[in-house]
Amino acid sequence: MLVIITSHPIQYQAPLWRELAADGRVRFEVWFLTPHAVERTYDREFGREFAWDIDLLQGYPHRFLEVKAGWRLDRFNGIRLRRRWAEEFSAHGVTTVWVEGWRFRALWQAVSTAHRQRIQVWMRGENSDLAPEPGTRLVWKRLLLRWLFHRVDRFLAIGSANRRFYLRHRVNSNQIFPAPYGVDNDRFAAAAASLRPQRNEFRARWHIAPEAFCVLFCGKFIAKKRPLDLVDAAKSAAAIASRPIHLLFAGDGELAGVLREQLALPGGPPSTILGFVNQRDLPTVYAAADCLVLPSDYGETWGLVVNEALSSGVPAIVSNRCGCAEDLAAPLGAAHVYPSGDIAALARAIGEVARHPPTAETMQTVVDAHAFRHTIASVVRLTEHRGPAGLD
Repeated sequence: MLVIITSHPIQYQAPLWRELAADGRVRFEVWFLTPHAVERTYDREFGREFAWDIDLLQGYPHRFLEVKAGWRLDRFNGIRLRRRWAEEFSAHGVTTVWVEGWRFRALWQAVSTAHRQRIQVWMRGENSDLAPEPGTRLVWKRLLLRWLFHRVDRFLAIGSANRRFYLRHRVNSNQIFPAPYGVDNDRFAAAAASLRPQRNEFRARWHIAPEAFCVLFCGKFIAKKRPLDLVDAAKSAAAIASRPIHLLFAGDGELAGVLREQLALPGGPPSTILGFVNQRDLPTVYAAADCLVLPSDYGETWGLVVNEALSSGVPAIVSNRCGCAEDLAAPLGAAHVYPSGDIAALARAIGEVARHPPTAETMQTVVDAHAFRHTIASVVRLTEHRGPAGLD
């Protein structure tokens, strides 16, 4: 049996597990280490307690492993199991382990134990080759990751920069298989179609002028996501776009106070801060927007909010330091990727996209390339061909 090990139920992953179960060709079970986000827990980056308001557990086989009290998701040693991995694997007849990343010691231990027991190991992580690393740290990181990756048989690459990351760390190309990162495209597309007739109502509720080009920031208000860049860029983007710019912020975090202060300054762009928006209400936010901007720094290993926007029919502008930039944004046109931190370039990009948005057909092509069926095809292929080096 294939076992997928992940830290907690994640809103982006649950639809993939459901679709894999519905496909029916692979016997699997998802093992969660914690109930974060399905039970109300504190998120330090959001700065609040919350639980997602959509079902993340129905439609696929799963179990929660027993972990010691006091678990934390912000520490490498923050999750400790009550039973050894060897016991868990033996008790459930595990033949293949799929590990979601290497953020916690518990995941490293799962890989090491499976390797010792001659259980095939798959890895799907988010890291890209975009972030520079200091010399000393780079040496130690490469040594540790090579130790880990040497114990992994197959790698599921979420995108181009992620694939290059594995190659940089001496993973053989024949060990890497496509698993394009995606979201529940059907849910967002259906919601967009349903909510489109109410678009003007939503915009009026949030004081967005009918003629304004509404630019959305959706995520945590934290330093690595650089929400303040958007405030500075919007001041000059209106002249380039030849129409008013309205900023719509959906999220929360440590920069919320600073963001409100900047937006309140004289000459600041028209804006609305919605605060934290849960999953059921997100399609409403996309329905009001004309464009999403993801200005993040290197810490944005992908940016699934871009997948959500495109699935909702909303184009995106993305910093070149985001892991998804070349796979999701670049195919939309040159204006959709800009140098991170370059405020003038971001302003020009907003103005250009306001004047010349990508076609619906172009966006749909990108969305289709990141549908879950591509990952499922790789999983089925790997399950059916279990040779030690590459596929037969």
